[in-house]
Parts: sequence; structure tokens; C-alpha cells
Amino acid sequence: MTWIYLAAGLGLAGLVVVGIAGARVVAAARTLEREMRQIAEAKAQLELRRARLAGRGDETAPQAAYDRG
Repeated sequence: MTWIYLAAGLGLAGLVVVGIAGARVVAAARTLEREMRQIAEAKAQLELRRARLAGRGDETAPQAAYDRG
């Protein structure tokens, strides 16, 4: 009978370890999702700024006197 209790206790302890590991995985996945969302937002902001700057032309528009030749 003692062996049955020992086996049940070890099984329960194993389930606790698996549950803790699963909780850590879920927490890490949430953190990763949050970081990916931040990266996507930063990329969108950079794209908007890039498009706005691309519409301006070159650094010297119209050309400066020293660029005209």
C-alpha cells in the first residue's frame, strides 16, 4: 500500500512541475507577443516617416548653387 501512495505522490509532484513549466511558457509567450506588437508599431511609424521624407526630395531641393555646376 505504501508503494501506491509513493507513486501517487510522485505523479502529483510531476504534474506540479509540468504545471509550473507551462505557466512560465505562457508568461514568456505573452511577453514575446507584447514585444512583437511594439516592434510592429515602431515599424509602422518608421514607414510613415520614411514615406514623408521620401516626398521631400533630396537634401538640397532645389539644388544649391554649388550643385548646379
